Amino acid sequence: MASSQEEYDNFAYLLPPSWKTQVTAWLQEDTPSFDYGGFVVGEAPREAFLLGKGKQTAVLAGAPFFTEVFTQVGCEVEWHLREGETFEPVKHVATVRGKARHILLGERVALNMLARCSGIATQSKKIKDLARGCGYQGVVAGTRKTTPGFRLVEKYGMLVGGIDPHRHDLSSMIMLKDNHIWSSGSITNAIAQARKVGGFSLLLEVEVGSEAEADEAIAAGADIIMLDNIEGAELAGVARRLKDKWQGKRTFLFESSGNITEANLHERAINEIDILSTSAVHQSVQHIDFSLKIQKPKN
Repeated sequence: MASSQEEYDNFAYLLPPSWKTQVTAWLQEDTPSFDYGGFVVGEAPREAFLLGKGKQTAVLAGAPFFTEVFTQVGCEVEWHLREGETFEPVKHVATVRGKARHILLGERVALNMLARCSGIATQSKKIKDLARGCGYQGVVAGTRKTTPGFRLVEKYGMLVGGIDPHRHDLSSMIMLKDNHIWSSGSITNAIAQARKVGGFSLLLEVEVGSEAEADEAIAAGADIIMLDNIEGAELAGVARRLKDKWQGKRTFLFESSGNITEANLHERAINEIDILSTSAVHQSVQHIDFSLKIQKPKN
């Protein structure tokens, strides 16, 4: 049977075999000993409504993690929205069924995760839409400035929101920043040393702060040049001049990063730049408000 496009877009298929152990750790952290509230409510079968609240249009993200939280405490989740779907508050997003104390065991862990993941997806979509509205056709990406222990969820939220999550860790790409350059003596030396061990399969990116440094990085064979905190007319000028100079001689991409916000995005969203990366989609992002309400028995 042919697979649907919806199945191909199922980001849960990306998750590594270890991801469920992270959910287990969240639950262990939240209930390290006695569950006093659970003693009070007991094990009567109950149904709870997941409500998307707040005051803004939001993107739902984090459904696999939410479902796994409740699977591990013996409950079932029925979703009324698809992952990545946009909704207006107040919205009945899902229904959780199980024993009362089991629902409450998973409640706060699941809600906290969903609030942050959906907040990242919502902001990612907003930033990308703003960039496209400026006529920008390149890649919009997040950064590696993620929360330790929560990176998988945050990178997942970026994907659901429609942007590139950027490199995931130190092993998934070679990135040489100012400290690497200073420690090795020069951009050229740093690139040469990295190429010895990185091999052909890893892209190599170099952070630079000037046109001269960018030119050296290109000459030394960098795949991506991050023009860090270079803004305005200077940004476009540097990118244009170097692309003209190296046309037909080197293949590379320009990335602009550093201090990119909603307010100044229009200044950086220029098509001379191939990648726009910003931590504004995941650091200090506004969470989406969700609540889980156990329903009173109808009889």
